[in-house]
Amino acid sequence: MIEPSAQGRWERLTQRPLLALAVAFAVAYAVPIVDGSAGRSLTTACTVVEWTVWAAFATDYLMRLALARQRREFVRTHWLDLCAVVLPMLQPLRLLRLVSTLLLVGRRARMASQIRLTTYVAGAVVGLLMFGSLAVLSVERESPHGNIRTLGDAVWWSFTTMTTVGYGDHAPTTGLGRVIAVGLMLSGIALLGVVTANIAAWFIARFAEDDVEERRQTEAIESLTEEVRALRAQVAALTLLAEETAGEAAGETKGPWGQRPQGHALKMSDG
Repeated sequence: MIEPSAQGRWERLTQRPLLALAVAFAVAYAVPIVDGSAGRSLTTACTVVEWTVWAAFATDYLMRLALARQRREFVRTHWLDLCAVVLPMLQPLRLLRLVSTLLLVGRRARMASQIRLTTYVAGAVVGLLMFGSLAVLSVERESPHGNIRTLGDAVWWSFTTMTTVGYGDHAPTTGLGRVIAVGLMLSGIALLGVVTANIAAWFIARFAEDDVEERRQTEAIESLTEEVRALRAQVAALTLLAEETAGEAAGETKGPWGQRPQGHALKMSDG
């Protein structure tokens, strides 16, 4: 059994704590938005939690980089992690910290390959709906011309935007709100494409399995047919041999002219 590397051990050790911190981040991000009357102390506490979570993910990236055997290769293959860590430092917006945390959670999640795609799609749909609603509500609620004032309006708008229905009863009016809308539209189209491709791949795999099973059954039937033919030939040969043997035995019993042997006749006359 191959012993896992130091980086692998670190990732397994920190997976659950980082996921718990991500949940704490989601709560801290949502509370000030949902509770519009939240005081300054609560808002400050939530902001501290958000930055603490980001610092934890940044520390995790640095530790994995330090434990990596080939650091240049690690940076090249984990460039999205690096962008997610550096992004909030360039412009400390709450939305950027949200995007960064979602990216890092997705990159750090480890699960079985057979459920990874389904989990990613389901998690992406729920995450985008929830955080998209919160993000647009945070930037549109105070807009003088905005019509997204409540969490219900924001969730409804996220549904219609992600599904590209766009009823138009609610729409963002600020620049950042429209950027969020564009992101949700593109994400909805991408997720729909992933789901469609996944379903198509599943059907293709099923058809391929059916073809393989049908081919296997056909080969088995052909093999059995060949065996039956061989058995029939053997039975025919044995039958012919038995008939020849019986004929030879009958010829020896009757003699050359079809009469019984002479010794047998003498015995009968003596009797």
